[in-house]
Amino acid sequence: MTTPEDKVNLLGMPRAKLESFFESLGEKKFRARQLLLWMHHRGVDDFDQMTDVSKKLRQKLKEVAEIRGPEVVYDETSKDGTRKWVMRMDSGNSVETVLIPDGQRGTLCVSSQIGCSLDCTFCSTGKRGFNRNLTAAEIIGQVWVARRAYMPFEDPTDRPVTNVVMMGMGEPLLNFENVVDAMNLMMEDLAYGISKRRVTLSTSGVIPKLDRLGEVSDVSLAISLHAPNDELRNELVPLNKKYPIADLLAATRRYLDRLPDRRKVTIEYTVIEGVNDQPEHARQLSRLLKDIPCKINLIPFNPFPESDFRRPEASATRRFQSILHEDGHITTVRTTRGDDIDAACGQLVGQFEDRTRRSERYIPVHHVAS
Repeated sequence: MTTPEDKVNLLGMPRAKLESFFESLGEKKFRARQLLLWMHHRGVDDFDQMTDVSKKLRQKLKEVAEIRGPEVVYDETSKDGTRKWVMRMDSGNSVETVLIPDGQRGTLCVSSQIGCSLDCTFCSTGKRGFNRNLTAAEIIGQVWVARRAYMPFEDPTDRPVTNVVMMGMGEPLLNFENVVDAMNLMMEDLAYGISKRRVTLSTSGVIPKLDRLGEVSDVSLAISLHAPNDELRNELVPLNKKYPIADLLAATRRYLDRLPDRRKVTIEYTVIEGVNDQPEHARQLSRLLKDIPCKINLIPFNPFPESDFRRPEASATRRFQSILHEDGHITTVRTTRGDDIDAACGQLVGQFEDRTRRSERYIPVHHVAS
């Protein structure tokens, strides 16, 4: 007899895998289409509600499968409309997911790992260490939870989630297979139907995986750069010691060259007072990116308790932006959203056991400008 632990969670299966699942049951592939619509379009997790599926098949599905999203343990809306969920996963650990509304646009920031192993010095998640990768069901489950939270829609064309960014907790490329499966579901017409231009994967620069991503996907790309030279980036993003800036930008160019359209990469640059916010840093960044089709997103640092970094003065960020603008770079400054509920960029921490014990040995240090 199948126990609950043996049941396969269908929520994280993209169409091809769901078709194979039904064929393994002796069923026709078209059943996958039915299930995708029920799970993702209609937010249904009860097989008995699937009225166009035969009773016999519904019973079989109840015996061998389930549709189970993450458990919501916290759901709070900021004064600016930003909404944050804390979702508990099977291990008892939790991740955080944030929805940022902006007019007709709703951008969902999705986590790919419980914690993060990269230890970027300006990110609260990294200070908590790493526990495990999320499954595809747990990744797409965050989109599923966010969409269900607004059902039923008053207007059938209304959608609370128009954009998804893999910019939550974790490094997406270190959870490659599950992240790709989840992104395929985000773009699947029978699931969420989000344009490839509106699904963005953000990476700190795991180059072999980035090259592999270019072979299987054409989602939009964001690079977490945060420094204009290797010396400073080695401090802020330790992964740079393995994959330095020149190699990362070459891999970025290879990815863009594979795309069928003329898309730009987003360069993410967290601006930290006295660390990487000087005019010379802006000029270095401008020279570095002069041959890369990109738009630069400046992110004023969002403080968190374990860090002694500081948010720059608004005038310093505007000065930095002006230098880039003068050189012809498309440059925006990200508006801080949701900081009153700790939902701002770099503040996501979740609740989990740190298997690396990094949080126990972390001692804040003072950094000086390069």
